[in-house]
Amino acid sequence: MTTGTSNSPAFILYRVEGNGQNASWTKIGAAWPNRDGKGFNIRCEAVPLQGRIVMRAYTPKPKADTDAANDAAPAKPAAKKAGAR
Repeated sequence: MTTGTSNSPAFILYRVEGNGQNASWTKIGAAWPNRDGKGFNIRCEAVPLQGRIVMRAYTPKPKADTDAANDAAPAKPAAKKAGAR
């Protein structure tokens, strides 16, 4: 049996409480397909007592896009501390 922890997951698990735009989504785990394709290995960091569990397909963001976005973003000015002149 493989746990799939070395590969990207197929799904991300969320705890969802509420509905519509007022819903609160908290990432709680991930799921990887079994080798035989007949099930999933699920790893939960938390198990909610309230709300519902939603499993959504995982689509990793391309690393090149993330790096390019970080390079293109302007540097934020340092925040002044209270009392600083």
